[in-house]
Amino acid sequence: MTLPAALELRVPSDVGRIEGIVSEVVQRCRQHAFTGRQLALNVPVALTEAISNAMLRGNGDDRAKEVRVRAVVDATRLVVEVEDEGTGFDLDGCTGDPTAPDALAREDGRGLFLMRALMDEVRCERGVRTIVRLTLHRR
Repeated sequence: MTLPAALELRVPSDVGRIEGIVSEVVQRCRQHAFTGRQLALNVPVALTEAISNAMLRGNGDDRAKEVRVRAVVDATRLVVEVEDEGTGFDLDGCTGDPTAPDALAREDGRGLFLMRALMDEVRCERGVRTIVRLTLHRR
């Protein structure tokens, strides 16, 4: 079976597009025998958080701005880059503890925490655009 090359998409900042992108990445991971937990939890939750942050925070929920998603999957790992048109953020400074008393009632602030908990590596590159790179090793 020939496996597809890297997935590369440019989509408007429309949260309605997230589910389809996540499904495509999960399918590619399934073709490389990622574990059930990785397919059901790690990939969908972390990728949903990364894309929604790019759309809502990085691009300010502006549908005129685009998010680029690039995913490369092979027999050993998944690497996903989510790029937005925002000015970036300090990954360490923005990753709070969602179990802290002042954070318990908040409806936001858990995305970066979840990405870091579910992926093997999370990096942020700031420049003209912001790129969040998620890496997950197949187990």
